[in-house]
Amino acid sequence: MGSRVFIISIKPKFAYRIFSGIKRFELRKWIGVKPEKNSLIIVYVSGSVKAIIGEFKVGRVIIDKPSNLKNILNSIENTGIGPEDYSYIEKTKYALAIEVIEPRLYVKPIKLEHLKKILPDFEPPIGIREIDCSEPLYELIIRKAREETLRNN
Repeated sequence: MGSRVFIISIKPKFAYRIFSGIKRFELRKWIGVKPEKNSLIIVYVSGSVKAIIGEFKVGRVIIDKPSNLKNILNSIENTGIGPEDYSYIEKTKYALAIEVIEPRLYVKPIKLEHLKKILPDFEPPIGIREIDCSEPLYELIIRKAREETLRNN
């Protein structure tokens, strides 16, 4: 694989904006986990979806105070970020903006109920967490979804 892999939980409306190409940056409260450029982000969609639906490659990563981050992002065209995104990070000390590159939907979403049959202890991340490519979540589930998707594209 080479680069680092992360899994992130996103609400359905924001995930669909990412995979439709509208949202080019994902905002997060910074909790000390920083994906670097060219990392892979696996997207778990929360809410009524409850499934891993796809992935994207990381472009620029910006960490700053929310007000500074907003100024930086306002200077970039077509970020796809709106007031609701900014309100999510406004009360945090530091926030993270992750540029979305090459969003790719998986051929078949991986439902939470399916994940739990294979990995009974699996819990969707509250924010973002790194995945080791040798851990069962990646090896048994995500790698297969990625291979199937790449074969069909």
